[in-house]
Parts: sequence; structure tokens; C-alpha cells
Amino acid sequence: MVAARITVNGKAEPISPAAPHTTVLDFLRDRGFTGSKEGCAEGECGACSIMVARPGVEQPTDWVAVNACLVPVAALDGQEIVTAEGLGTMDANGTPTELHPVQQEMAVRGGSQCGYCTPGFVCSMASEYYRPGRCPSKQVAEPEAEAHDHEHGPNGFDLHSLSGNLCRCTGYRPIRDAAYALGQPDAEDPLAQRREQPAPAPVATEYTQDDRTFRRPETLAEAVRLLRERPDAVLVAGSTDWGVEVNIRARRADYVIGIDRLPELRELIVAPDHLEIGAAVPLTEIERRLDGSVPLLAQLFPQFASRLIRNNATFGGNLGTGSPIGDSPPALLALGASLVLASADGEREIDLADYFTGYRQSVRRPDELIRSVRIPLPLAPVTAFHKIAKRRFDDISSVAVAFALDIEDGIVRSARIGLGGVAATPIRARDTEAALVGQPWSAEVVAAAARVLESEGTPMSDHRASSAYRSAMLGRSLEKLFAETTEAVLS
Repeated sequence: MVAARITVNGKAEPISPAAPHTTVLDFLRDRGFTGSKEGCAEGECGACSIMVARPGVEQPTDWVAVNACLVPVAALDGQEIVTAEGLGTMDANGTPTELHPVQQEMAVRGGSQCGYCTPGFVCSMASEYYRPGRCPSKQVAEPEAEAHDHEHGPNGFDLHSLSGNLCRCTGYRPIRDAAYALGQPDAEDPLAQRREQPAPAPVATEYTQDDRTFRRPETLAEAVRLLRERPDAVLVAGSTDWGVEVNIRARRADYVIGIDRLPELRELIVAPDHLEIGAAVPLTEIERRLDGSVPLLAQLFPQFASRLIRNNATFGGNLGTGSPIGDSPPALLALGASLVLASADGEREIDLADYFTGYRQSVRRPDELIRSVRIPLPLAPVTAFHKIAKRRFDDISSVAVAFALDIEDGIVRSARIGLGGVAATPIRARDTEAALVGQPWSAEVVAAAARVLESEGTPMSDHRASSAYRSAMLGRSLEKLFAETTEAVLS
């Protein structure tokens, strides 16, 4: 195999001698690209943000912002990245001569004080700056122009693109002003032009240092064969969970298998009777490709961590960890989803409601991986996702509740309710479902069912919420759904 390397700001950089667990952030800083900073080492602050060239949804290449602190450097073998130092114009000696439009607006709008978080903001903002369709028809000179809504600027800038970037001294208004002042990229902008060429193809990787190996297979068949040979291997897709283990808990793995670029795990198929989503499709890509066609997922995505995390996180990873507080399981349980598990022996399909067996445990065998998520069609017409957390965005759920109801002529014909954060595993609220099905969608029925919902699972007390609070939030969640939907359902 060709020696592992990454193209950084247009120049190929060998990965060696970095250890396989070395993060992209540490790799960059060791080579003098110190614009990316470590703030939290958990993907929550965005100080480490960089841009990666990925296959585009609407064009050959998208510039995607990711947390460099979470991604193992070997996972970007053969890929192309841009750091804050790579924006703007430089002379032949590498000396900056002209600021990038994002850097310019951040400077003149007062978006930087201590500067620690600024390079991360700049990379996330630049990723949104280059998003296709953001500002299709006009240049925008002043952010004071009336915004489309409270989360989008008059230039189409989506503030969610900055939801994973934190600032502690400037405050967010001048940063928002800088974002809303951006117009269209110039026709001669090299990064804008780069979007019209294909993104780097995935390359097979076998990178070993100090008796530890990162392996990227070319096909699913090769991946499951490796997993059969090495059941102790760690599977890594977006690395938004494993990266935290490496940074905070000093976890190391002798053998890591990267599955994020496997074509068989990157499909999104709409069939007559089901929707199939590959386990390694990043959530942001799912969100854009579905474009609101699954309303329950459309409600989930903005509340799932931050845009930076969603740019790498996958359904396969969120389900594979088996966490009881993952945000996707309640929504997928409500949608009646099943999982396709693949091994060297073939594939099997498991109802998601039967997948979890205990705290961070599941029916998935050590030699299996999640190939895809299947959602049956048609969808229930009444859906909602309620996340109770200390912050609106970029936070861990205290309680998560997802509803999918079919209400016809004022009667609940079917009901699926998924819960997270109230038991050792994500669960279906079976007793509450039974209390609703066949009953009128009325205040009296909902009040009685809400009392049942309060007792579903075994809510615990911890630093996020008490058991009593969690139980109360379950009941209130159903009553909130009734208040939100009654007029629409009965009209």
C-alpha cells in the first residue's frame, strides 16, 4: 500500500510517525498548524475545527467542518483538508497577503478578542459560506438587514453551522453579524472552484506504528472478514464517541477498523415499503438528502449535538455504542425501525426494539457490524421529538421522547413511543401505547395515558435530573403533544 498521507492546505503531509490513535488536531499542531486549538477534547467547543473535502450532496465536493480533536489522523489517509491557515491568499513563501472573506468579516465586525476560538469559528463559518444554495441570488453587504428567521440570516447563513463553536469573551452577536455579512464566494475563489472537482476517493489503509494498527478495508466483505479475524477490533465511523474515549479516558486500541467510507454503508435508498439508511452516512448528509421527508427525523437532527458533530456522527455509531441517552434510538424506535447486521456469515434483520439487551449491550455479536437502518413506510402522520436538556442545543438529554401516532376520525389507530434516558436501554413505552390505541384523542384519554407514561422505565437520579423530574417530564411530554396537535388533528 502507498504510504499514508493527508493533503493539508494543498500540500501532501505524511502521517508517519504519528501513532494510529493520534488525533488530526495533534498531527496538525505537531507540524506547525497551530490555528486549531484544543479546548475541550470532546467535540463540544469547536476550537479545533477544520474543513474536509467530502463527496457533495448537490455538487462534486462539499467543504465539511469537523472536530479535528476527535478524528484519528489515519482515518483521513488520502483525504484533503483545509485549516484556518489555508484560508485567504499567500505569496510564494507562504506569507499571508490577503484575508479570506470570512476572516475579514470576523475582524471588522469585532468577532474576535482573545482569538483562541476564532480559527475554529472561521473554519465552521467558511464551510457554511461554501454551502451550495446558501445565497443563490444576491450579495449581502450588511447584517442589519432583516433576517429570514431567528436562525438564518438574510444571506441564507444557517446559524446551526456554528452551534458547535463556543466563545467565552466576544459574545455571539458580532460573530453572527460577521456571518450575516457574507455574500457569495468570488468566481475566482480557489476553494469555491475546488467544489466542482470530485472529492478524494477513499483509499485502502493499513497503518501500523508501535504494534497498533488502523485498517480501512475497501469493501464490506473485507471488513466483516477482518472483524471475524479480530473480534477485539474497535469499529470507527465518525469517531465522535471513540475520539472522546481516546482523549478523556486515554483509551487505546491495538486494532481499529475504519468503516466510514465503505460504499455499502453509505447508501440511502427509498423503496416502496421502506427507507434504508446506511450505517455510515453522516447525519448532516441524511438531513440534507431527506430534506424533511421524514418529519420526525427533521425534528431530531437540529437537537442532536451540534452541526460539527452531525457532520461526522452516524446512526450506526449512535446505535452501536448502546448508550441509553443517545438521541437517535427514541426516534428510530418510534418509527418502527429495524437494523441490518452483517457478518462473514451473511446478514440478519433485527427489530430495534429487540436490539438492546442491557446497559451498552445489544444482540450484535463481536463479529458483526451494523450495515443499515430500515424504516417502514408509510410513516405515521403525527410525530414529535421532545428533548429535555439543560441547553436547547449541543447537550446530552436528560429525557428524550419520540412519538409516532396514526389518528383517524379522532381515534388513535396506532401508536409508537420511544424513550431515552429513563432506563438502562432505550425502550418502547408499550403500556402507554396500549392505553392510547383504540381510544379517542381526547384530553381525558391523554391525561390518563400521561400518568401511565410517567411510570414507564425506571427513571434514575443523577447529575442531569432527578427520578421525579424525569417521570414528570414524560407525562408532560404527552400532554404537550396533545396541545400541539389537537387543533390540526381535529380540524
